[in-house]
This record gives sequence, structure tokens and C-alpha cells, in this order.
Amino acid sequence: MVKQTNQYHLNEYPSCSIREDIGDYVAHLQFHMTLQARNLVPTLTNAKNSREQLLQQTQALFEKQVSRQSL
Repeated sequence: MVKQTNQYHLNEYPSCSIREDIGDYVAHLQFHMTLQARNLVPTLTNAKNSREQLLQQTQALFEKQVSRQSL
């Protein structure tokens, strides 16, 4: 019955699945920030070459777009 209720809820309110996706993203981001605070993840530094620079720019652009999505 819970599964049917959840499916009905998602059909009735399709934005709920988007909120869950964003919730997952936020949880992942918080986890990453925790690891970075403990120095377990390297911080962004000056790119040594154009490949690293492109990777950093792409990651920053993606995170910026995701953070600005409306619910």
C-alpha cells in the first residue's frame, strides 16, 4: 500500500521527484564538503594545463546550473 501511495503522490505532484533529486544532490554536496573540510578531497588549485582548466570550468558551470534550478 505504501508503494501505491508513493506512486500516486508522484503522479499527482511530479515536482516531488525533482525535489528528491535535488535532495540527493544536496546530500552529496554536504558529504563532499565534509570530506573537503577534513582534507580528504583536494581543493581546486590553479590548473596545470588546459585539460584541467576545462574540467574545472565544466564542473563549476554544472554546479552553478544545478544550484539555480527552480523547484
